[in-house]
Amino acid sequence: MSETTSATTVAIHASTVADDYFRPSSISKLPITTDVGDSSTSSSNAYVTQAFPFSSGNPRIEETRGVMHLFLDDAVSSASNLPVGRSPLICVLGVPNHMTYADFCQFCGSFIHHVLEMRVVRNDGMENRYSILVTFDDQNSTDAFHKHFNGRRFSSLETESCRVLFTVDVQYTRLIEHTQTSLASTEQPSCPVCLERLDQDMSGILTTMCNHSFHCSCISKWTDSSCPVCRYCQQQPEKSKCLICQTSENVWICLLCGFVGCGRYKEGHAIKHWKETQHCYSLELETQRVWDYVGDNYVHRLIQSKTDGKLVELNHHTEHFDDCGCGTDPGFSEALLNSRVESIVSEYNELLTTQLEDQKLYYESLLQEFEEQNERDISDAVKESLKKNTKLQKLQAKLDKGLKEKKFLDEINENLLRNKEIWEGIIIKTQEREKEALRLKDQKIQELEAQDLMMSLEETNTIEQSATLQEKNGDVVSLETRSC
Repeated sequence: MSETTSATTVAIHASTVADDYFRPSSISKLPITTDVGDSSTSSSNAYVTQAFPFSSGNPRIEETRGVMHLFLDDAVSSASNLPVGRSPLICVLGVPNHMTYADFCQFCGSFIHHVLEMRVVRNDGMENRYSILVTFDDQNSTDAFHKHFNGRRFSSLETESCRVLFTVDVQYTRLIEHTQTSLASTEQPSCPVCLERLDQDMSGILTTMCNHSFHCSCISKWTDSSCPVCRYCQQQPEKSKCLICQTSENVWICLLCGFVGCGRYKEGHAIKHWKETQHCYSLELETQRVWDYVGDNYVHRLIQSKTDGKLVELNHHTEHFDDCGCGTDPGFSEALLNSRVESIVSEYNELLTTQLEDQKLYYESLLQEFEEQNERDISDAVKESLKKNTKLQKLQAKLDKGLKEKKFLDEINENLLRNKEIWEGIIIKTQEREKEALRLKDQKIQELEAQDLMMSLEETNTIEQSATLQEKNGDVVSLETRSC
């Protein structure tokens, strides 16, 4: 009895995280048996089952609703305490939304080869999580998968653990557009990735939350969380609410500034926003249609197809071209198409230019109002503080006086610096003139000295020449005297 109690405690602890994300709709008890063969033990135990409402499919296109009845594993401790009447169908509850289909296929490991089909569904009241119904090829593989993965963490970096429950039955209560009575996929005869036939005997089949089926080997290579066919993402964004009244019904978003408001059939905050800002284009989040408040009509060009969820162009009224017989001419059709494309492009460019200009003016006015209000608030705060504190007024007066004196001294200092620069320039010019005068004076002195030297040399030469002439004359006179 103590071993059963301890094992039950471990199982309950492993499934605590997933228990916080769903609420059962009904609880019942079914008998269980053990391999010991003790009839008293078999009759005294009762296995608890719960019914969980679920849904699948893209809500904009189709939606399948149903209830799955699951065996709870609070009393399961080993393979000897498994529920009676279990089938190769199990349910993995509370898989985090950040795990893509490829991540879950990789998490299953070698058991993926024993999988016949996997179906991704969402449970009511389970936020940011999804569940997977898995059908195996035999009961032994199902029991081994339950033993190996129940209570095991999805990764070493996460505290959330995997919760695997045996499935009693799956009942579909409502279906829109497509009939679906079992887990077998009948919507698509072939895989959209490899274009091979969807055959459980050849490879396991995985049906996404939007009811599109693929081979497990093909979808395991798709690393994105969206569907490869319709791009429906299992990680749905948070529901938008009106920024004023917080309602989530009939919500519109402004295409220029992103303001989210409710429609005119609620509080009318979206149309009030248009009257205040003149932003005339708004998108209805539920239908993805664009409304023009000025023209008072829808102006969207693309709508979402009800068949596959893809965006298609809204049909235009061109019956008058067909009536005149011009539509049968290929050249005319091509010219008409080109003219329509050019008109749409020019219309879009003009619309974008005008709206961007309006948006610019709007935000500039908001910025100006904010700056003016900020300046008014600052001045009011300063005035209020000055009124309440006389000492601060005196200090403010001294500060103003000091600032005036500082300004006066700065002006004087600036003038002195300018005068200094002027006088330094005058001094430099004067020094240059003095240097030039000294240079000229030295040059003149050198020239005069050279002239004096030349004159003295000439005088010396003259004296020498005169002396020589006198000597010659004396010799001649003495010779004449002797001859006489």
